[in-house]
Amino acid sequence: MSGMKRHPLRVLLRLFVCCGLIVLCLMDFIFFIWLRGKAHSARARAEWLQRWSRRHLRNLNAEITRHGEAPRGGLLISNHLSYLDILVLAEAQPMVFLSKSEVQSWPLIGWLTRCAGTLFIQRGQKSDVARANAQFAAVVEQGLVLAIFPEGTSTGGDTLLPFRSSLLAPAVQRQWAVTPAWIGYSLADGSVIDEICYWRDMTFAPHFLNLFSKRRIEVRVAYAPPFTVGSDRKELARRLHSQVCELAERYGGRQLGSRPSRRD
Repeated sequence: MSGMKRHPLRVLLRLFVCCGLIVLCLMDFIFFIWLRGKAHSARARAEWLQRWSRRHLRNLNAEITRHGEAPRGGLLISNHLSYLDILVLAEAQPMVFLSKSEVQSWPLIGWLTRCAGTLFIQRGQKSDVARANAQFAAVVEQGLVLAIFPEGTSTGGDTLLPFRSSLLAPAVQRQWAVTPAWIGYSLADGSVIDEICYWRDMTFAPHFLNLFSKRRIEVRVAYAPPFTVGSDRKELARRLHSQVCELAERYGGRQLGSRPSRRD
């Protein structure tokens, strides 16, 4: 809450705008998607998310620099630092996200993620992973990108956790194109690890309010070229992990501490 003490007018103004945007985006969903019978359309929901991601990022004064080309289909595999990652990736194109099931119960955020057509998974249960895998095709075969954060949780950005290869099984089975991506943030008036990254035991409300105090949030997104996968999901997980690390070093100037594989 220190940011609110330093910049109360900036925080209050952005909070007011944010509340207005949330009301408008919910009205947009109700009148132009739900009442028009488009609630079952993953594309309509993904386009809704893209539309409103742009407005929320503008309210935060987030400046995004992109390197490479965003994928046109298949899976997008990225590191995970914050809930802002979703807005940043979705701003570039319509896409559907895979998220942990706990997010559904978050106040307001859970409702918004459901509006966006997010797929939810109980990551600790292998049977639920198999169930979710069956839903992936319904998204990808519509020509939409499915975004996955295979670390399974967010980090402080100085490391890249092992990738869960079980989430990549449908891509191997169906030979979908897979695109590695890396996201990095910088602040001129704060700490990325403590004020952008959402991890450890942080609480959402004070973390979110503090973002409104930042003068500008600079974001860098880098995409590697998409490639067709082989027949081994664990090898695919290692390859993707390595490429995300390479993107971080090339475009973020940082070497990520990491362990490239895990058992799952």
